[in-house]
Order: sequence, then C-alpha cells, then structure tokens
Amino acid sequence: MDVVKITRNLDVSSVLTAYTEGRFPMGHPGRSLITWHQPDMRAILPLDGLHISRSLQRTLRKGRFQVTFNKAFLGVMQGCADRDSTWITRDIFRVYSRLHDMGRAHSVEVWIDNELVGGVYGVHIGAAFFAESKFHRVTDMSKVALISLAQRLKECGFLLLEVQYLTEHLEQFGVIEVPDREYRKLLTAALAKEVTFP
Repeated sequence: MDVVKITRNLDVSSVLTAYTEGRFPMGHPGRSLITWHQPDMRAILPLDGLHISRSLQRTLRKGRFQVTFNKAFLGVMQGCADRDSTWITRDIFRVYSRLHDMGRAHSVEVWIDNELVGGVYGVHIGAAFFAESKFHRVTDMSKVALISLAQRLKECGFLLLEVQYLTEHLEQFGVIEVPDREYRKLLTAALAKEVTFP
C-alpha cells in the first residue's frame, strides 16, 4: 500500500513539503480526507527518452491546435476533474490554485478554434515537475499537452518529470518505473537546481 499518511486538512506548505520528500496528495470527494501517497515504484518520463508514435507525429504536423502555458490553469483543473470519479476535490482546487498564484503550479493548454480541448497541470520545484493530471475533449489533445510539456521542460533545463503511476497509456510516451530509492536520488538532484517554467 502506498498511502503513508491521512489528514483532514490540506495547505500549501504541506503540499510543497510532501513533493520534496517524495509524496503527493489525493482528495476523496464527500469524505473530507486527504491521502498522501508514496509508491514503491515511481513513474517518470525521461526527458531524453520521449517517444512520439507515428500517428501522433501526424497529428502534430497537421497543427490544427494551439498550445499555451499558464493561460487557463483553473480551466485545465476543471477539465481534469470532469469525470465520473475524481480525486480533485474542492480542497485540491483551493490549494493548487494558490500554488499557481505563487508560480509553483502550472498548466499546459491545448486549444482548437479558441476552445480548450486538452491540457495537463502540475507542480514545479527546483528542476522537478510533478505532473498531476491531464484531460482531453478532442482525441489526442491530452497527448499533445503532455508532449508539449515534456519538450518545454527539456528546453528549460528541467531534470525530472514525474507522472506518479505507470499506465499502458503513459508507457507509449517512454514513461518508465524506477524504485522509490532511485527516484529519491533523481529528486534530490533536481531539487538542487533552480530553473524557470515559461
């Protein structure tokens, strides 16, 4: 079990501390509980190992979308929460909105005809980016958001892109799992470097 702590409260300080110590929070709608997770195996996307399938390369070449950064943070969070079951509770919205105001949480937005059709958001500390969730309303647009995020992080000198849990969907991008001990080494190195997110 990867749950290492359960609380009823969530605040900016505890969230930032948790990320630096290798944990992340998840909410539970209707229960006023926050569970803090520290998986034995951590999913990361090596920024030198990003894989883009041929079909997705075709989507990217068509360029029928526009990508922006930090233009619609709350819209991206809402898109990620807009599903039958979500861990993005009112408290998560409140704290991550505050983190965004502080310049610690960021979003990538994908637009078609001025409509938000995909995105991803997460937290930035040092040279580490902790991706929280992504969504799409048009096929492939969450993939475009994740690829755009990874490419921009590499350009800006980030060292770590963590995506929490490995899934078959994420594996197609080159996401791998590393033991928590190895993850902590990568995290320590990333936290020692300061970079700027666009």
